[in-house]
Amino acid sequence: MSSASWHARISCGRDTGAGFLVTERHVLTCAHVVARRDTDSVAVSFAHGGYEEIPARVVAHGGWDGRESDPGDLAVLELDRPVPLKPAEFATPTDAYGDPPRRLLAYGFPKRYDEGTLAEYRATARQLIAGEWVQLESWAAHGQPLAPGFSGAAVTLADTGRVVGMVSAAARSPEIRNGRMLPAQVMARYWPRLADLIPTPDYDQQQKEHLRHLLRQLDQPASAAPAPTCAPEYGPERLYQDAVGPLGPPLPPHRFTSLWDAAWYLLSEVPDPAAVTRFTARLADFVDDAPTRTALRAWPSAPQAHRPDPAPGRPSRGAARDAAHTWSPILVEIAPSGSGDGSFLVEVSAYNGGHRRVVGSRRLPVDRVRPYTLERIDEAYRELSVGARELLAFVLPRRWLNTDVAHWQRSADDDSPLGSFAPLVVLDLERRRSGGLQHKLRQKWQYLDERPAARLHRIDCWSVGQDQVKLTIGLRRDADMVGFATPPRADRVRRLFQASLNAAVPVMLWPRTGCRGEHRCGESVDCRGAEFLDRLAEHLAKLPPRELPRFVHELRETAYASDAPEPHWAYDLALLWEDPECLPDPTGYLHNPVG
Repeated sequence: MSSASWHARISCGRDTGAGFLVTERHVLTCAHVVARRDTDSVAVSFAHGGYEEIPARVVAHGGWDGRESDPGDLAVLELDRPVPLKPAEFATPTDAYGDPPRRLLAYGFPKRYDEGTLAEYRATARQLIAGEWVQLESWAAHGQPLAPGFSGAAVTLADTGRVVGMVSAAARSPEIRNGRMLPAQVMARYWPRLADLIPTPDYDQQQKEHLRHLLRQLDQPASAAPAPTCAPEYGPERLYQDAVGPLGPPLPPHRFTSLWDAAWYLLSEVPDPAAVTRFTARLADFVDDAPTRTALRAWPSAPQAHRPDPAPGRPSRGAARDAAHTWSPILVEIAPSGSGDGSFLVEVSAYNGGHRRVVGSRRLPVDRVRPYTLERIDEAYRELSVGARELLAFVLPRRWLNTDVAHWQRSADDDSPLGSFAPLVVLDLERRRSGGLQHKLRQKWQYLDERPAARLHRIDCWSVGQDQVKLTIGLRRDADMVGFATPPRADRVRRLFQASLNAAVPVMLWPRTGCRGEHRCGESVDCRGAEFLDRLAEHLAKLPPRELPRFVHELRETAYASDAPEPHWAYDLALLWEDPECLPDPTGYLHNPVG
């Protein structure tokens, strides 16, 4: 410590405090030490570099508002000129704590100690007080207390001299020998540049720089990121939870004040490189940063969950549920933008190992929805492993559920229908956003997992006069799948369609074209609707519901390739299939989460 020339004495009018040099021109101190900076000049001198004072100005501030209990008591001073002194070096965020406790030193400038003096302390515990401070207690019952003049002093490890924090407060009475330290990782919340100086053993410098680069882009008015129109639930907390996953560390006690706060907490407190990778990828998606996305491929990815093999002879309970996780969905969410201009919010995501990666998100006019969606679907395939079982899942507004997404031309260079390329299902946007219906769907799948086959409920052409409420209650109790003989175009059919959705029926099938159910065509031997339902019962009713996307895909392939003069009965087959366990995050990411 005797050779540590980076200890600084800070003067601001009549106030005196401490600080420490972290670059050739930057000194850290407490914001309350320079509280009068608007009226009084700030000057810095170094304990071992002579007593010549160097003018300085505040270039960054933690937001401290003058109260003792207010967070953000940090000020970054920039010197008028660089100094030829070696800056302080930092320890890792966990080095200040141990069993037995580690001896810590603070170098301050109380009254009558213009040259400075040392105080010996230790951290009471690693736990943060109010998410901001670590409590300090005296190393011994005697010695120098943390008197006025120690504010802003670096707290260092006695054996290495590396900085672990900064003194921010002390007890008012000398008899009470304790105080508070602002840990180095907390200081970096308020000055991101400090993160480059604090070692993070689980992450390299490149990862930190990529994160800071993305966050700088988001702060620029001309950023390529969408306008920050998000709701609070899509803020830093939501991004953090998305990064760590449902079994990861919970949110910290303090509320994240910024995206950088969440990013730095992951870097400094969460020893899971895959979480940082997911967080960085999410930001790269929203600023459309292709170089960062390319670099991410070399980063640690989300580990695949290990699922033990069931005992031979009989599948273990829940084996069918595990099968759902073999799907690797590409999720397309299309929703009205809410701006009243006829535009839609389109977001395409890929699931890999249960974690969701957004590939693209844009607000678009209706004529741009299809080309943008197809381009992003093609890009989303890059996120899937070679052995993944892809599933294209379109979340659509209710009035769009009969849209011919399965017939969309796959790409500009491939005329084949999208439904022939991969299993394709549709989901109802309103139902996916309902917590109650999602809960009922989970219960329904739990019930289906214990049954050898699903029950198909037929709604024939002549059934359009049924009571909607009674149908909802009956289907909720007795139906696993619903087959419609007519498309949901006529009002009477739409009401029954809505009843099935409200009954939380997980599987619904219907022909996109055909009879509107306006006549008693069921009495005719040539009723196309009745024939359609008969074919459903013949081909699909006895199959495991979790595998229906695959069987319907095979039917579509057969229908599209048929040379028969009449269209194959499954040519226009639509499948609504929804398993919340397969497609987590029911509310989705329909807004930019970085506002």
